[in-house]
Amino acid sequence: MKGDVCVIVNPASGRGRGAQTLPKLREAFAAVGVSDIRVTAAQHDEAAFARQAIADGRTTIVAVGGDGTISNIANAIIASGSDARLGMIAAGTGNDFYKTVGAPARDIPATAQLAVDGPDLRVDVGRIEDKHFLNVTGFGFDMAVLEDVQTIGWLSGPLLYNYSALRQLLFYKGVGIDMSSAAGPRRQAHHLMLIIANCRHFGGTFRIAPDALLNDGKLDAVSFHDATPLRRLRLFAAAIAGTHPMQPEVQVERSDRFTLRFAQPPAYEIDGEYNRASSAELEVRCVPRAIRVVTPGSAAAR
Repeated sequence: MKGDVCVIVNPASGRGRGAQTLPKLREAFAAVGVSDIRVTAAQHDEAAFARQAIADGRTTIVAVGGDGTISNIANAIIASGSDARLGMIAAGTGNDFYKTVGAPARDIPATAQLAVDGPDLRVDVGRIEDKHFLNVTGFGFDMAVLEDVQTIGWLSGPLLYNYSALRQLLFYKGVGIDMSSAAGPRRQAHHLMLIIANCRHFGGTFRIAPDALLNDGKLDAVSFHDATPLRRLRLFAAAIAGTHPMQPEVQVERSDRFTLRFAQPPAYEIDGEYNRASSAELEVRCVPRAIRVVTPGSAAAR
């Protein structure tokens, strides 16, 4: 399988952390007989690189970067109709997906060995408009934080998300969302934030959907209804611990699809990447067992 592995590196991920991994990366993959390492030069190159790797006959593609890089490569694999496996090495800011899937994504030699001869797990993904997400899609406060993160240059990693989130706790005004699902009736509420999650972790620190499973054919919609700044702060702390579903302002619903209606086409994120919707009504659905992920353990039980 050595000749069937391609490694795609986003050197800009994690504010340069991707580039810093290159010497160790080349050494670790050379040790298992893999030399096909492709380094992106511009934003979103990774999807084009993944499509080319599939065309070249690669059957395992290792993404080196953050959740956005991993998601872009996963989208390319799914869109191509390929059954290529997705491996990952964490070099981003949040690095949420690998925590749920159970991959040793900070251990480069272990990941290199798994890419060559390790097992894999077939997992669900979410879909919104024409895009797939591995981890989450988010609306409201989540987007305000994502936009704020881009303005801060003196922090990185989980501290960056935490600082931005605390800043937005005081200023974000919330958003009205009308939501319905296959499992429940239509309801309208003013939200602080709505996260529809495939995985458990989010933003580097938060256990946003503590009971989410990767291969149950369902997504978890976590609704944070608006609250005072003090209550927002308590919700923020509870989300770090994963105890927020017990708070009165939080509602969790599990379904294979959700329909969302807004006053106007909203901004939203998928796996940390900014998007602007083309319509004020959106469907978010689960695509069961859509991709194979290289991992030594069973994420279904995590």
